[in-house]
Formats: sequence, structure tokens, C-alpha cells
Amino acid sequence: MEKKAKIIATLGPAIFSESKLKKLIELGVDAFRINFSHNTQGITKIVSTIRKIEKKKGKKISLIADLQGVKLRIGKVINEHQKIKFNQSFIFDNKKKPGTNMRVFFPYPKILKKLKKGNKILIDDGKYLFIVVGKFKNKVVTKCQSHNCVLKSNKSFHIPNFDIPFDKLTLKDKKDIKTANKLGCNWIALSYLQNEKLILEARKLIKKDVGIISKIENKHALKNIKKIIQLTDAIMIARGDLAIDIGHSEVPKVQLSLIKKCSQFSKSVIVATQMLESMIENNTATRAEINDIATAIFQGADTVMLSAEAAIGKFPIQAVSTMVKTIISTEKYKREHIEDFKNSIIANKDPVKSILLSVKDIAYNPDVKAIIVFSNSGKSAKLVSAMRPAAKIVTISPNINISRQVSLLWGVHSINSRDANGWKDMMSISKEIIKKLKFIKKNDFVVITAGLPFGKAGMTNMIRLYKVGT
Repeated sequence: MEKKAKIIATLGPAIFSESKLKKLIELGVDAFRINFSHNTQGITKIVSTIRKIEKKKGKKISLIADLQGVKLRIGKVINEHQKIKFNQSFIFDNKKKPGTNMRVFFPYPKILKKLKKGNKILIDDGKYLFIVVGKFKNKVVTKCQSHNCVLKSNKSFHIPNFDIPFDKLTLKDKKDIKTANKLGCNWIALSYLQNEKLILEARKLIKKDVGIISKIENKHALKNIKKIIQLTDAIMIARGDLAIDIGHSEVPKVQLSLIKKCSQFSKSVIVATQMLESMIENNTATRAEINDIATAIFQGADTVMLSAEAAIGKFPIQAVSTMVKTIISTEKYKREHIEDFKNSIIANKDPVKSILLSVKDIAYNPDVKAIIVFSNSGKSAKLVSAMRPAAKIVTISPNINISRQVSLLWGVHSINSRDANGWKDMMSISKEIIKKLKFIKKNDFVVITAGLPFGKAGMTNMIRLYKVGT
């Protein structure tokens, strides 16, 4: 049984070898994330390897460029890590030299000036807590309030209830977008956006066939969520930074709410952060982690993501295998109890969406084995995927980048093919593809959707029910 939800694996030294990449794709990885917050030296060669495997396997693979954004980071430290004792004094200052177990470079002078006694500084995605106890011109003195604190180079920091406006792409982000364009990335992920302004700015810098993923990781984004969902192509629930900003106990209900909202507007949702965190060091997952993956799938997430588990973990193959088994088991239950999990989609007087909604009802007939979607821009593929039909979704696009982009969507089997030049040609292409799909047999039914005239994006206006072999 094939899974419908998709898996993203973050690229890193643990999976850079061709054999590892090949194995991950065979197991069920559908996309690879390039984290531009870290060193991307040699990434061109890795991307080339992925495309080589993609060609051999005949499976379209998405590439996601995850921009660093305005994530705040401390400077480097000696020997890459320093142990800091509980309740000891520790200084954050403006000196650019490597940090020790007594001090570290804090490269944001404006924030340093605004810090006050009592402010909390959370380091390394919230793992370690420091409280400001004294302030001087170019430094603040803090007390470490965490046991077993190990400070590493360039780790993130967060200051709760401390507003830092951010509505423009950084110079690094703009440079990384250019790199992503050269690499042929199919998605750009925007970090730390607070409203729709970053989305609008990024649109001007990327190609039309590249999708935008908006990472939701702060309370400002939640306040502006409706506008963000409407203007983006997909949402990533980045639970690490989100938990630090709104509180860990608030994240579960926010996750459910965001998945529901995105479902209504036919937008894809990625659930990320610590899904199999223990498998960085262990070859088996905890029961809580398995439950976390299953919960995301039950709620309706399109995609789940592995971060450090894949990039630097000791057991990336086992992590992906665990994720695949959990998805398949959960999806089997959902199919057996389909009435409990049907999506409610808002058509909003959109005629194209209304046409495609009718496809969903047809596709629940057990004799309908597939929905074939001709999609130049990817819009129709996204809408059909959001409807969660029982039948398999086969998308056909003449644009290789769109084929790769929509391969990240729930349930989509993506095919890159020439564009049809008319009704008869559309049927000819469909029949050629059906012959290659092992799950479709003679006398099965397939639903074919397309836009007439062909070659015009966003014009889906035709549905045909075709009996194979007639």
C-alpha cells in the first residue's frame, strides 16, 4: 500500500552519499530541504545527484530552499561548544572574538541596547535559559538558569515578549533566492514572516513555477494568518520557534486550527520540528513520537518533515522507514472511517474550484481508480489534492518544475509530459500514461480533468469519465 501524505528530509552530511539518497527516495522521501541557515558548500553536487536518482527512478522529487530569515544567532564559540554551570554569570557582548564559558558575541547592537534587567534570553531553540541581571554600555550580564547547558556556535536565541519588526527580506535571503533559482529549487520557504509583505516581496524574485511556503513560527504571523494563507502556496507549522514564542502548551491547538484553515482554502500544510527527535541518537522512535506523526496525519496534514533526524542523525534510513509505516497505518484507518475525515472546502464563488469539487464526489465511487489532472500551473493539482479524494491523483504537466513542485502535495503521482494540443491529443496522452500505471486495469474508470483551450493556465473547465479500454 502506498502512502498519500508526503515526507520531506532535510539535507545534511548524514545523507549526502548517493546510496543514502537513493535509499531514502526508495523508502518514500518526496522532497529534500536545503537549510540556508547552515553551510551549503557542495550543495550543487548533491542536487545533481538527486536529479540523477530522480531520472533513474522515474519519481519526481521536490527541492525546498529554506531561507534563514531574521533568525537571531549568537557568534562562534571556542571548540564549537562550551559548558556553562547552573546559576553562573554569563555575558553577552559586542566583541567579535570567539566565545568561552564566560561570554559570547551578541551581534545585534540595537537589541543589546534595548535589553533590560529581568529579560529572558533563550538559546538553542529554547533549550537553555539566561536571565538578564545587569546591563552595561556594550554588554549584558545574565545568570544561567539551565542545568547541563552546552553552548555551541551560531545557535539561535529568542527573547520572549520582545518585539522585533521584520517585513523585508534580508540581503542573505535575496542572495540565497538567487542560489535557489540556479539550483532549480521548486519551493522557497520564508522564515519568521510576520505578515504577507515577505510573500509579496519574494514573488517578485522567484520564477512563476516556484511555490512559496510560509513558515508559521511567531504570534504576529498567527494574527495575520488569513491573509498569509490566501497569498501563499503552502504553510509550514514550524513548531520549535512557534512553541518558544507562544508557549509549548498552545502549539497543539494552533496546529489543528492551522490545518483546518488551510484545508478550507485548499492550501497545503507541512508539520515540522522534532517529529522523530529521539532518532537522532536512537534507532527506534518513542511511542509519543509515533503518536505525533499519526496525529498530524489524522488532522489532515499534507506533509511531515524530518530535520536533524535526517541531516545529522545516526539513523536517517530508520527514521524515514518509521515515518512511512506510521503514515500508512494511519491512512488505512482513515480510509476505513472516511466519513469522519472528509474535508470541508470553501469554494467562495470560484467556478474552477466548484468544478473540481464535483470530481471528488465522482471519485468516491470504488470503480474510479484515478483522477488524471492536466495542470500547467499546478493550481488544479493543488485543488484536487486538497479535496482528499479516495482515488489516486495523477497530475500531468509539460513544465518539469511544476511536476516537481506538485509532487510534494498529498496523494499526487506527478508526471512530466508534453502538453495536449486538443481533445483527441489529451485522450491519447491519457491512454499512454494509463498503460504505464500498474494500478489501473481494463474496464476501470478514471476521471480526466483539463482546461480548454489547452496551454492556458488556471482554466480547468472540463471533466470526463473514461472507461479504460473503450
